[in-house]
Amino acid sequence: MMTRTQLFVVVLLVCTVSALIAQDAKPIAIVIHGGAGTIRRENMPPEREKAYREKLEEALNAGYAVLKNGGSSLDAVEATIHVMEDSPLFNAGKGAVFTSEGTNELDAAVMDGAMLKAGAVAGLKRIKSPITLARWVMEKSPHVMMVGEGAETFAKQNGMEFVDPSYFRTEQRWNQLQQAKSREQQQRSSEQESSTKKPGEPGGDDIDDHKFGTVGCVALDKNGNLAAGTSTGGTTNKKFGRVGDVPIIGGGTYANNATCGVSCTGTGEYFIRSVVAHDVSSLMEYKGMTLKAAADLVVMDKLVKMKGDGGLIAMDAKGNIAMPFNTSGMYRGYIDINGKMEISIYKE
Repeated sequence: MMTRTQLFVVVLLVCTVSALIAQDAKPIAIVIHGGAGTIRRENMPPEREKAYREKLEEALNAGYAVLKNGGSSLDAVEATIHVMEDSPLFNAGKGAVFTSEGTNELDAAVMDGAMLKAGAVAGLKRIKSPITLARWVMEKSPHVMMVGEGAETFAKQNGMEFVDPSYFRTEQRWNQLQQAKSREQQQRSSEQESSTKKPGEPGGDDIDDHKFGTVGCVALDKNGNLAAGTSTGGTTNKKFGRVGDVPIIGGGTYANNATCGVSCTGTGEYFIRSVVAHDVSSLMEYKGMTLKAAADLVVMDKLVKMKGDGGLIAMDAKGNIAMPFNTSGMYRGYIDINGKMEISIYKE
């Protein structure tokens, strides 16, 4: 048997080792969005709100499980976005909106905050998980962005899962396209609309709220590494091979361990012009602003002045989270460094 002195030494050693392990352990956290837009409580059927909350919770849990098991932030981002890409609730993957030609074209991007490596894809028509292909572009090619048939050729060469284009069709999105086309026709036939509309005012050149539903995720792993990813179906009735901000690194997606990870959702053209995701990072790096202050300035001030609608999620290397948006709602949620989960939809 051990003496009391020996037992005391053993207990002291165990406590010391436990303290060192705890001291060395770094926080983990995850934050997601499922799109921003005209989302009002009074217009949301209870069963639909329940479906959104459950899917957001499922996505958060999928990514957080990766982090808890020691997985990388990139793995967590990919796992989280898979859940939302596979759901018809969101404008990404299965629930992607239709182009003016009645097709679905998907975009995605991912960025590694540790190495500042990034991958992006655009104009995909047969790839079930665009976020995975974006990661493959980053990890299996010397490039950052691939588009259309070239991206799908790369996917095929690397064994990516393909689906028939009909996989992406949902009746809700198809009906939204018909409604958009009807409004477009009405606007064309209105001489007053075409002659008096000024740039930036609602009308013919602006895209309706069916553009919203883009999904995104930012994660922080136990090694202190940030990663960000975003996936989208673009905008309803989009034309001419239009590509928005999501696959534009620095526009809709960005990650840098020295500052933050960012994923955006909203009117892509404005986010590209303002380089929104990178702007948040730059304000932190060059002006020493906090994550919240930088994100609020970009979304609630700079974008508003440009008449840009939308929001973003962001996280810094300490696990601080920001989720500003200038619309009436944004599907969003997080699990913070204390393990607390929060899911929100409306402007609380």
